[in-house]
Formats: sequence, structure tokens, C-alpha cells
Amino acid sequence: MPEKDTLRRLAEDKRQGKAPSTQAGEFIREEIHHIRQGKHGAHSTKQAIAIGLSKARRAGIELPPLKK
Repeated sequence: MPEKDTLRRLAEDKRQGKAPSTQAGEFIREEIHHIRQGKHGAHSTKQAIAIGLSKARRAGIELPPLKK
């Protein structure tokens, strides 16, 4: 579950009409912070990006599909 502060920043970005990738950046920033604190078993920033994008998609941000 995303933190309340992340959801607040997401709502602010949506209100300002920013791009979906910018909105998803809030989730990625949160996940990188969690990995640095040791809350995940993940180690790399690539894993943080993947987790953040997944949370963003679940939150309803319309992101383009993954490239194959």
C-alpha cells in the first residue's frame, strides 16, 4: 500500500496535468527509499523501478505497456 504522502503528491501531479510517467515517478521514488532503508529483499534500482511501476499501475495510472 502506498504511503499517504505519496498519494498526496500523486493527486497534486494529476491536478496539475502532468504526464503519467511523472505521476508514476512518485511511486518509484518511494520504492527506492524503501530499498535503501532495507524494507525489501530487493537490492538494485532496476527492481525498485519495477516495483514502483507495478504499484502505479495498480493505483490506476495509465502507463504504456511494457516493451518486449
